[in-house]
Amino acid sequence: MSWFTQFLTSSIGRKLLMSLTGLFLIVFLIVHLLGNLQLLADDGGRSFNLYAEFMTTNPLIKTVSYGLYFFILLHAVQGLMIWGKNRAARGGQGYAVKVTRAVNTNGTIAKSMGWLGTIILVFILLHMYQFWLQMKMGTVDMVAYDGQEVKNLYSLVTTAFADPIYVAIYVVSMIVIAFHLWHGFQSSFQTLGINHRKYTPFIAGLGKAYSILVPIGYAIIPILMFLK
Repeated sequence: MSWFTQFLTSSIGRKLLMSLTGLFLIVFLIVHLLGNLQLLADDGGRSFNLYAEFMTTNPLIKTVSYGLYFFILLHAVQGLMIWGKNRAARGGQGYAVKVTRAVNTNGTIAKSMGWLGTIILVFILLHMYQFWLQMKMGTVDMVAYDGQEVKNLYSLVTTAFADPIYVAIYVVSMIVIAFHLWHGFQSSFQTLGINHRKYTPFIAGLGKAYSILVPIGYAIIPILMFLK
């Protein structure tokens, strides 16, 4: 298996892992957003709490969630390694030549991916402490629906989103994620060799729409809950 290890630690292998884990996380963001939108249902948190109960007790989903944690960590570590290697290769300096305005914009984001990724990683750790860890520590109250007792995670979320500082951190983090996705979405497909004059423009357009709409979807939730 030494050849496999050497491949994964090579420049190409690291970029391939970044692409595959990135695409997995892109799919996860959609699924997670659909669940979080239930926070906006005017039912006192019933829909969200039942959804959260299913997601945290279903054996298959729990197994996938552990894989998710691993992929997030792997994506972050590989990204920082690639970013550091690229900076070292440039002597810590930025690119000297910008060819066009479009290249300049994408190039600026590309060079900032390490910083953007670091901010996102810090946000994820804060987010998991605020919700996942509190749930695991058993500090969440219980609520009953039709005789079934479930954890009242809705109450935990409403408490967090009543804090304007946390809401501001959340929204700013979504803006950072948008910039990260703006470059990372199309880059993932290119690394996998999906680069064709017929499909690339569609992928680029889809990536830009995704990088705008999905973060907006996430950001609108704490804003509306705070105003409510």
